[in-house]
Amino acid sequence: MTHSIAGTRSLSETTTHAQPVALPTFLAQSLAALGVVFGDLGTSPLYAMQEAFHGGRGVLATPENALGVASLFLWALVLMVSLKYVAVLMRAGNLGEGGILALLALFLGGAKRSRRATIVVALALLGTAMLYGDGIITPAISVLSAVEGLQVATPALQRYVLPLTVVILVGLFSIQRGGSGRVGRVFGPVLAAWFVIIAILGIHSLVQTPAALQAINPWNAVRFFSHAGARGFLALGAVVLCLTGGEALYADMGHFGPRPIRLAWYSLALPALVLSYLGQAALLLRNPAAADRPFYSMVPTWALYPMVLLATAATIIASQALIAAVFSLTRQAVQLGYAPRVNFVHTSGVAIGQIYAPGLNWMLLAATLTIVLVFRSSDRLAAAFGLAVSTTMAITTVLLAIVARTRLRWPAWRIGVIAGVFLVADVAFVVANAFKFLDGGWLPLVIGAGVFATMWTWYVGTRLLQRATHARGLPIDTFLTSLAANPPHRVRGVAVFLAREIDVVPLVLLHHLKHNQVLHETVVLLKVATEEVPRVRSAERVEVAELSLGFNVVVAHYGFMETPDVPGVIRRAAELSAANGRPFIPDDPPRTTYYLGRVSVVPPSTHTYGRLHRWRVSLFRWLKRNERGATLYFGIPPNRVVELGTRVEL
Repeated sequence: MTHSIAGTRSLSETTTHAQPVALPTFLAQSLAALGVVFGDLGTSPLYAMQEAFHGGRGVLATPENALGVASLFLWALVLMVSLKYVAVLMRAGNLGEGGILALLALFLGGAKRSRRATIVVALALLGTAMLYGDGIITPAISVLSAVEGLQVATPALQRYVLPLTVVILVGLFSIQRGGSGRVGRVFGPVLAAWFVIIAILGIHSLVQTPAALQAINPWNAVRFFSHAGARGFLALGAVVLCLTGGEALYADMGHFGPRPIRLAWYSLALPALVLSYLGQAALLLRNPAAADRPFYSMVPTWALYPMVLLATAATIIASQALIAAVFSLTRQAVQLGYAPRVNFVHTSGVAIGQIYAPGLNWMLLAATLTIVLVFRSSDRLAAAFGLAVSTTMAITTVLLAIVARTRLRWPAWRIGVIAGVFLVADVAFVVANAFKFLDGGWLPLVIGAGVFATMWTWYVGTRLLQRATHARGLPIDTFLTSLAANPPHRVRGVAVFLAREIDVVPLVLLHHLKHNQVLHETVVLLKVATEEVPRVRSAERVEVAELSLGFNVVVAHYGFMETPDVPGVIRRAAELSAANGRPFIPDDPPRTTYYLGRVSVVPPSTHTYGRLHRWRVSLFRWLKRNERGATLYFGIPPNRVVELGTRVEL
């Protein structure tokens, strides 16, 4: 080789430094963050408070309970959102990106592949799977809770709630193909109007009953547990509903950066939510019978219909943000090797993060509509929602502790204090919601188990497949020595062979040479490496090394938030080779052929199964057979592709 190929990144690159921006730009970013990041958190007042007083496990709407529940809501927002997500987790980003998979990538960037690393991967995939449940349940409960305001305004309209919810959800998922760019411009102003109005409603209710301000004192939350007993602990299952959207806040950090998100949270979102929950507590002090619908009961009769419209718009925005987050999460999983390739459509020529996954979109719609038609009300869905949210939050805390110790090098006492406090709260939320298993808590577990089984099967299956193909490969040095002794006929042009390892000859190359008995004058072994960082700088994108006999190695580095462009990589490799004074990789697209290997997985001929059980082998085969082809995924011109197949037993 003319030079070695290596790509390592230091820990210092896991943090970013905010670039100074003009004040108008910063304010615009904060407004946009308000619409995209806080939709789910912002619409929680529609259903969160009423869940604490609903059903057989709810508490009575006594003055003590109203103040205690409101106090729990306020201090949960402070501890779990302001401290955990905004203050702590935003400092544990991966080159500015957040979310469970970003934390996992940050951990893997400095960890050796070991049993411990495998356990961390499994934990992160479990949290990711629960987030899919969140993405399915959020549109259902959010839109349902908003439209249910119609039956508060006019009870006769109750029969229209379900059909109208279905129509809104179908419309919401149908417009996803157009992208969120155009709609995104109005997200911020609409959510700003929503926060202002719920704050005004809260203030109006507080003016009538200022005694509700006592809920600010955390002692009311402590006393609530003492006099409510076991039901008080179970009320934590409702308290966690005011925290929905915390994970989305962290996952969307890379879109805007920490500073705009913090400004939007502390200046408007948090004060509005506090005032709304205090206003609902004040209402319950005046009228305990309003516990069934405390949010809409604060709204004056003349404003009910406009409020339903605004709430519906706000919940659509909240749902849109979760749907987009699922798309982004899926792309990260694909890039990191935890999910099969799927069809992504870029809906913006400017914003790289705006993507649309058609197949996944319609699967989400089908799942969401099924949930709406089965549960039929936000009250029943609330029991299911809490377990998904609390489980994901607990897993995020565990991953934070692991990353803080292994990558951020926090001292043990600091991890114990910070992560320990968060984990105690998280576990309490999980246990409280576990008692709602039969009331609907089984739903996110079923969704999560299905998604986890799929992702874990793909993860293990691809590793076993790589091992099997590697064992059948030939070291590159041995291959070149043999080729020099018995040179085949060479033809003009460039042949590009996609390879998983640069030191082993790809099976597709061996098959091509065996059956066709010829080689191109220039052969490129191309490895597309997904780095454990969100994005790779363009200067570090492509590395080139010249071997002998016309063979060359090209390594393309991409982050887990990026989509590979193989023809662009070959063009860049040709530029780098020309820069050395001798273009050993010619820039000749018409004479460039891409050779891809299509691996067919077959069951073991001996009927014995190793690490994968029979059903998992069948699942992996189905996933492998239906994943998106490499030609389209890597952006390769179809008329320049030759595919050769091989069969591998698992």
